[in-house]
Amino acid sequence: QVPLVESGGGLVQPGGSLRLSCVTSGFSLDRVTIGWFRQAPGKEREFVAAINRSGGGTRYAESVKGRFTISRDNAKNTVYLQMNSLNPEDTAVFYCVARDKYTIAVVTNEYPYWGQGTQVTVSS
Repeated sequence: QVPLVESGGGLVQPGGSLRLSCVTSGFSLDRVTIGWFRQAPGKEREFVAAINRSGGGTRYAESVKGRFTISRDNAKNTVYLQMNSLNPEDTAVFYCVARDKYTIAVVTNEYPYWGQGTQVTVSS
């Protein structure tokens, strides 16, 4: 198992910002590629962003490019997702995911490890 614990979700007004955190335990963060997926009500889970093991490579969904930034602090075993310019379409449960491979994947079944999720609601 790869324990992943998300935090930082909440209610924010359109145009606002949130920073999600994903803390891992029991293993070194530099052994895994970490990503974020989200699931909006009535929709399938979709890829949001990911960062590879070294932190030198990132990938984003087109819908969040320029607004979201993924980063990692291996010393703290933590990955962050900074989300700016949020809009109501970003409302979803956000999941932290991990895979023990170097490359980034954008499909759910490539990530065997999932956190419990944190709710992000963008509403006025």
